[in-house]
Amino acid sequence: MLKKINETLSFLSEQTAIKPKVGIILGTGLGDLVNDIDVQQTIDYKSIPNFPVSTVEGHRGQLVFGSLGGKELVAMQGRFHYYEGYSMRANIIRKNPAKNIGNLGTIGCNA
Repeated sequence: MLKKINETLSFLSEQTAIKPKVGIILGTGLGDLVNDIDVQQTIDYKSIPNFPVSTVEGHRGQLVFGSLGGKELVAMQGRFHYYEGYSMRANIIRKNPAKNIGNLGTIGCNA
């Protein structure tokens, strides 16, 4: 598991120099919050090694780097769910990269 997390982190650090202070996991109904973010960069989940892909309708499936209210952040536009067939360990992979690319805290939201 640690090897996969490190591969994911390595990929993300190669793709962006942005070091967000906050992470937001956007659930159903809140994906449009990205319209209020000053977006600097997006990365599709499907391009990130070892990263689950959201299959729920309306979950875009991308990391959105930018700022909101003067704070640099990364928003996960789309979540993963146990009922989609992902293990609880797969959910750890999504949280650890967000934590380790620079943010001090993560906010999770759902419908």
